[in-house]
Amino acid sequence: MEPCSCDTFVALPPATVNNRIIFGKNSDRPCDEVQEVVYFPAAVHDNLKEHLKCTYIEIDQVPETYAIVLSRPAWLWGAEMGANEHGVCIGNEAVWGREEVCDEEALLGMDLVRLGLERADTAEKALNVIVDLLEKYGQGGNCSEGRMVFSYHNSFLIADRNEAWVLETAGKYWAAEKVQEGVRNISNQLSITTKIDREHPDMRSYAKQKGWWDGKKEFDFAATYSYLDTTKMMISPGRYCEGYKLLNKHKGNITFETMMEILRDKPSGINMEGEFLTTASMVSILPQDSNVPCIHFLTGTPDPERSVFKPFIFVPNISQLLDTSSPTFEDSVKKKPQFNIKPDRRHPLYQKHQQALEILDNKEQSMRVPIVPHPRQHLLSVFWIWAILIAMWLTGFWCSSQVSGLSL
Repeated sequence: MEPCSCDTFVALPPATVNNRIIFGKNSDRPCDEVQEVVYFPAAVHDNLKEHLKCTYIEIDQVPETYAIVLSRPAWLWGAEMGANEHGVCIGNEAVWGREEVCDEEALLGMDLVRLGLERADTAEKALNVIVDLLEKYGQGGNCSEGRMVFSYHNSFLIADRNEAWVLETAGKYWAAEKVQEGVRNISNQLSITTKIDREHPDMRSYAKQKGWWDGKKEFDFAATYSYLDTTKMMISPGRYCEGYKLLNKHKGNITFETMMEILRDKPSGINMEGEFLTTASMVSILPQDSNVPCIHFLTGTPDPERSVFKPFIFVPNISQLLDTSSPTFEDSVKKKPQFNIKPDRRHPLYQKHQQALEILDNKEQSMRVPIVPHPRQHLLSVFWIWAILIAMWLTGFWCSSQVSGLSL
């Protein structure tokens, strides 16, 4: 399939306000796919002989895993994006290039997102987790529920309170770039060029063996492992370039509200419509002061322009997020799907969101009728629309423990 989904962003001081790191991602997926928001507490695993079942394969478990919140397609084990109790955030992107995508079922990029969050308390440790698992188990398998085949390699943007890393892969080969200030984004294409801070030990020799690099000119990862002309990468039209422009437009004044507005931007294509749709969004505030909690805003519903970003904070005694958890089915997501018709995975918040959109759409249709309403009638219509949205927001507040005195 053509690269057509997802954008992930990070902004670090001095590009941000109040010495914070701001992370954001739009997850663009098939338009009929439901994305849920789920919480898993920290856990100790005594019996390491029991394997961990991911989406397609089983892998070795570790002694301890951290508390995590995930935004994920409801049919799989992994996640498109999420955060852990230590302030680590990860989002992944589909990428394609010269290295052939493996058809065999292995770890999905979305599995690697969850595993990095469960097993690492810093961004660089999460990178280590991902590349070690990539080397041991590989990446591959259908990334779509049902009969559509949608397979790809992955890139990742990993952030914590102090720094960020971009990790880009081609099969088992990879390159990583450390980001310590300013802005960075990824968007369905290899984007690491000559600034490579860490890499697979055989990445260059493999490229030379394949005839992609002559071993003499400066090594450019994106130019070598993809078909990109990296000299034109920042001026060609597309979401990667447009996202970079939007970040730089607000450089020095970026807040979490700024990041939300970038994710809502439709002219750039970042807020996607059509067969592939922005099915969920996430923005995180990561203060560099460890005494201040991180705040993660998630929609759990499609189209961030018409969704409410709802806050989640890691606090004691968090209850399960029932309103954003999808129904479970005794199904299999292996190569031969069990269902001829996809099951209804809509969670309560998703259903309420759809109902509210129907009301809004009906209001918009009625406003197109060439009858001029009385000004008071128009004001009443606007009032009821906002009343519905506020009610949705109130019923969708996900943090079960009361938190007060937080300055956003």
